[in-house]
Amino acid sequence: MLKSFVCRIIFLFHLFLVGSCHFPKSLELENITDVLKHLLDNYDIRLRPNFGGKPLFVGMDLHIASFDAISEVNMDYTLTLYLNQYWQDSRLAFSTHPYELTLSGEFAGKIWVPDTFFANDKNSFLHDVTEKNKMVRLQSDGEIKYGMRFTTTLACMMDLHYYPLDSQNCTLEIESYGYTVEDVQMYWKNEAVVGVDKAELSQFSILNFAATVREETLASGTYQRLSLSFLLKRNVGYFIFQTYLPCILIVMLSWVSFWINHEATSARVALGITTVLTMTTISTGVRSSLPRISYVKAIDIYLVMCFVFVFAALLEYAAVNYTYWGSTRAKMKAKKLKESKAATEVATNEEIIELQDVRVSPIPYLRRRNKASTYSSDAHFPPSFRRTRSYYSQGFNRKSQERSSLERHKKPYVLNSLKRGAHVLRASIPKIKDINKIDKMARIIFPVSFLLFNSIYWCFYVF
Repeated sequence: MLKSFVCRIIFLFHLFLVGSCHFPKSLELENITDVLKHLLDNYDIRLRPNFGGKPLFVGMDLHIASFDAISEVNMDYTLTLYLNQYWQDSRLAFSTHPYELTLSGEFAGKIWVPDTFFANDKNSFLHDVTEKNKMVRLQSDGEIKYGMRFTTTLACMMDLHYYPLDSQNCTLEIESYGYTVEDVQMYWKNEAVVGVDKAELSQFSILNFAATVREETLASGTYQRLSLSFLLKRNVGYFIFQTYLPCILIVMLSWVSFWINHEATSARVALGITTVLTMTTISTGVRSSLPRISYVKAIDIYLVMCFVFVFAALLEYAAVNYTYWGSTRAKMKAKKLKESKAATEVATNEEIIELQDVRVSPIPYLRRRNKASTYSSDAHFPPSFRRTRSYYSQGFNRKSQERSSLERHKKPYVLNSLKRGAHVLRASIPKIKDINKIDKMARIIFPVSFLLFNSIYWCFYVF
């Protein structure tokens, strides 16, 4: 009897020891609802943890889900990310053993959470399919992990001087809205940013990223600011096939007119005008996808130079046409002048021959001679008539001289100087007898100058 009683005592003691070692969790958490209720009974959501004492340290880490869009027109970019915040609230400690409770996002509305915001945010929204993407994980010692998933559009002031061969530095600024560094201090966790290496962008490549911490002094106080910067390099492949290559081909197409006969006016003019209008259309399309900024971009320089080359090819034909028809007109004028001189000489010779055959009586000639001599003398007129007539004739001559001198002085000096400059320029231009020489020179000058421009452009903006 005694032996069986001792065995039963030992067995019960053994069960007690095993139960106390392996089943405390079930025993303590069987009424977890009551535990949470008791935690929030005397909880004041308006006061931060450790109120009146040392600053509360709030840790941050980010998981980048995707880069959704980058807009040069609006100067912003859109991110979808997971934001996790870590802090400790001793008022929520409920056990000495390491337990962890995963609660819904509604529990975050019943406890104190940091008033975190993005300083460069334009528009953000929290995903709510199928429920609001928020969660709270509560450790037994009061350690809290507060996570959420949302999409945000952030401002990014871009420098487009080198567009589309540029690199941009876009940042994400995280800060506490109301708590200064005396109340809340934020810091990055060990793995601050995750998922950047897996993010893919259509027009950019992420070269590097950096997470920094600094203090921002504002009118309302000094705040802790966490900054995450992305170094983005624009991929030029899209612009090569959509802008640069079409521009190069259009410029080369304008050179085809150098091999067309200069008498084919309709063909050369149509080709020149078509290339000019095409370049204008490309320039308009490129500028429509960019903001209205005042400084000159790299793409503007290339488009303007391509337009200059295309327009110069059209002006080259204008010079050829003017030179050709100018020389032809001069030859026709010289020919007509020579023919008119020859016709005048023939007519004069015929009149001389006819006059030699005609005999004229000298009596009418003598009568006209005597009458003219009689009226030409002023002796037969009264003195008053002679003075008046001479006075009016002298006054008329004086007024006409003054009027002519005034008209000469009215001519502007600038117009005279421009005319003199035009005469000098016309005299300095060498006279080209063979019109085909202009086209031959253009076939060499245009490709060489365009190749030189491309070499300088790509070396300056790429290397």
